[in-house]
Amino acid sequence: MSTSLNNGAAPGPSNAQPLVSLPTTKVARAARFAKTGLKVGANYVKHYAKRAAGAEVSQDDLHAANAAELYGALSQMKGSVLKVAQMLAMEKNILPTAYAEQFAQAQYQTPPLSGPLVTKAFRDAFGKSPYELFDAFEPTARQAASIGQVHFARLGDKELAVKVQYPGVAASIKSDLGLVKPVALRILGLDEAQVRPYLEEVETRLLEETDYALELRRGQAIAERCAHLPHLEFPRYYPELSAARILTMDWLPGQHLREFLATQPSQAVRNQLGQALWDFYMFQLNELRQVHADPHPGNFLLRPDEGGTVGVLDFGCVKEIPAEVHAIFTALLAPETLADEARLLGLLEDAGVLRPSDPAARRELYLRTLHDSLALVGQPFRQPTFDFGNPAFLESLYALGDELLQKPELRQEREPRGSEHFIYLNRTYVGLYALLTELGAFVRTVPAA
Repeated sequence: MSTSLNNGAAPGPSNAQPLVSLPTTKVARAARFAKTGLKVGANYVKHYAKRAAGAEVSQDDLHAANAAELYGALSQMKGSVLKVAQMLAMEKNILPTAYAEQFAQAQYQTPPLSGPLVTKAFRDAFGKSPYELFDAFEPTARQAASIGQVHFARLGDKELAVKVQYPGVAASIKSDLGLVKPVALRILGLDEAQVRPYLEEVETRLLEETDYALELRRGQAIAERCAHLPHLEFPRYYPELSAARILTMDWLPGQHLREFLATQPSQAVRNQLGQALWDFYMFQLNELRQVHADPHPGNFLLRPDEGGTVGVLDFGCVKEIPAEVHAIFTALLAPETLADEARLLGLLEDAGVLRPSDPAARRELYLRTLHDSLALVGQPFRQPTFDFGNPAFLESLYALGDELLQKPELRQEREPRGSEHFIYLNRTYVGLYALLTELGAFVRTVPAA
């Protein structure tokens, strides 16, 4: 599950009151969503009434009030709606700052479930309370996020992280997306048939995140195949202490990125951590043909041991990459592609971005736009080293996104294009770039010959 459920020296439990119940039925969740919509609407009425009366009011204040209201509702609903907010927080050029900052909390901390609900989850799964299964178990979650929360436990000399999934999450995904879909389609002016493959891709990944048996198998398999990569650490999983809604693994030491950077690590340590992350993702992409597709800061634990070590968590969101998609993705990033218009044209057709029926003006628009985008996005892949410590690169990426969104000719092209497989591939590399930039790492991006 791709949440901020982590097991290191992370922020302490939320100050928010533990949740004693969750809206799990379609009707209850729709009602909670509608209630929030009314409050957001009321904020707009107040804002414009004050403005009409001559008072000085700020659009930023309106955004802040609505973001707080929306985040509060999503925190109580949990599940896929909170997960989508977390995903949007990584796309900094999409949301106003107030929303991005509020939703970013979903990467670290949201209100946890109460002790009785946690105990009920264990009794449903094992017929025993957690206090009967472990020598010690903390009833208050160390971390709580969109799909579930993490508790600290001990068994013998082992320190364990125990993930407990919120009740009704898997069953609510389809209904939650059903609530959001009509609004999104209306705002974007799209037809449902046009976006169906993309919605199905998101729904499939979200459902996979609720499958703890799948996460356990993936976590074990990827850790085994990546064991030779230096400066990485993976938790060991315990199938006998895991179930459909409970996943038990080793408690890894380390700090999240924000806390780690506050210790002022040396440039050498930051470089080694960045190199470990880059090598991990390149090996997954090119050798495993699958990637840990949720590279937000809450899913990694950093420490200065041995010059810099990365603990990798949470294999709920893993994107498997079909061979033909891998070939297109890597070819689009290759240095020779930008210099060969015919090659780029063919790849964009293979990717479904261009179609034989497109008029010449549309083909030229997409070709020019994608050439400029790839020239920027692919920079790290076209040189032997790359300095992510220069924030200008990521700022240029976000500026490019803003620029493309403002272009009238592109805004008229509302129909989504390209393979649905690129949704999570793009998200993975934007997230990786953001991590490396915040880390300020200088890395070898092309292996030495």
